[in-house]
Amino acid sequence: MNAELDLLVRLNDYERPQDVADRAVQAEELGFDRITVGETTGWNIVPPLTLAADRTEELGISNDVISPYGRSPALLAQTALTMHDASDGRFRLGLGPSSPAITERWHGLEFDRPLRRTREAIEVIRSVYDDGNPAYEGEIFDIAGLGYEREVPENPPPIDLGTLGPTATEMAGRFSDGWAPQLFTKAGLEDRLADLERGADLADKSLDDLRVAPIVRGIASEDRETARAKARSTIAFLLGAYGPYYGDSVAEQGYADVVADIRDAWDERDTDAMAAALPDAVLDDLAPAGTPEEVREWVDEYAAIEDVDAVRIGFVNEMTEAEKETTMEAVADLV
Repeated sequence: MNAELDLLVRLNDYERPQDVADRAVQAEELGFDRITVGETTGWNIVPPLTLAADRTEELGISNDVISPYGRSPALLAQTALTMHDASDGRFRLGLGPSSPAITERWHGLEFDRPLRRTREAIEVIRSVYDDGNPAYEGEIFDIAGLGYEREVPENPPPIDLGTLGPTATEMAGRFSDGWAPQLFTKAGLEDRLADLERGADLADKSLDDLRVAPIVRGIASEDRETARAKARSTIAFLLGAYGPYYGDSVAEQGYADVVADIRDAWDERDTDAMAAALPDAVLDDLAPAGTPEEVREWVDEYAAIEDVDAVRIGFVNEMTEAEKETTMEAVADLV
């Protein structure tokens, strides 16, 4: 496999932040290139990632993704620069426009102009990177500016964006250093890469300047039917219950009727019906789920999509530790 291999770790799967570091050590030993974690309403990502960085030597350290509503742009820059020092330069900062639920019901802010806020947050972060000062006048942020108390590194952390729609992905191409989309079929990803390229062109860049690392959630097991049942339940939940954006994106990729059926089942809170409404063909388009050999083949084909630089493997719900290790070992055989 020519692309790199990232491991997406869900913090809620672990009892202590130190356990995330144990997983990072395992990932490095298996040959993964990078570990990444998400942040929603659980742990702050900085302590577990700091521990992971301290326990590893070459493994890349990332996050998927921090909301520009949950931290000020200056604090985002501080977070990135702190993680840069903790990881000896191995950190990439992941940002995303977030969602109404997290923004309004967790951070207590209005979900207003998310793309504009994300763009300005990136510009403020780069201002700190450039001269140690977040001074900025924009439509969302008006910052007088103070000096960063430490020396800014010569090569500060790259900024990756997690986006789905065409406009947001064009923004990623124009303003970020990488793109981490989720729940795209192979054909859907190829279509959206055109939007990413258009944004890169606006910034006089090419896709070669961006690290494209799509997220896929999968499971490998010799018990094929159990693996597929767990994957089907997880993907159906993401499409029907996890906010509108994933479902809308997959609907636009040609599966509007499937998404509508899953959402109808969610209206009744019938999770069994949600899973039943996800056909095998759609599951196979969206997730590697089955025997180790099937999962390896799926990931290898996904990694072969032109301009994909890494595949970011995440787990599905209700996996046992043995299933997680089988999945990690299955895909690690590709590197």
